[in-house]
Amino acid sequence: MINSDDEQLLAILRTNGRASVSDLARALDVSRTTIQNRLQRLEQQGVIQGYTVELGSRFLSEQVSAHVSIKVRQKLTARTNLELKHMPQVSALYAISGEYDLIAIVQAQNTEQLSHILDDIGNLEGVERTNSSVILETKFKR
Repeated sequence: MINSDDEQLLAILRTNGRASVSDLARALDVSRTTIQNRLQRLEQQGVIQGYTVELGSRFLSEQVSAHVSIKVRQKLTARTNLELKHMPQVSALYAISGEYDLIAIVQAQNTEQLSHILDDIGNLEGVERTNSSVILETKFKR
């Protein structure tokens, strides 16, 4: 689906999603038209789904983040997923194997707000139990 040239383009965009077409063309030593065509093709193929904001370390250092493992009653999984999707403090939700069914990444302004969010998750219909781990420090992120 993607070739090594596309991989290089994606690597640059992962580092700086706001890089201009001109900057991308210079970095890859190709024309602007080539970059525009590659971007359009990657978007149409669903390789690039969108462009997002990456929050800075200064802002994130003022946030409290946690991984929340969630055990869900199987018949209510779809409903629980939808309810979690509507919680703005849940930044990601992963289906996992093992004792728990889901892991939610939760971000809060402080531990008090985190506690309330955890209560809200635990009180969702379909949630049997949760287990939380507060993230103390991010060593690296790709």
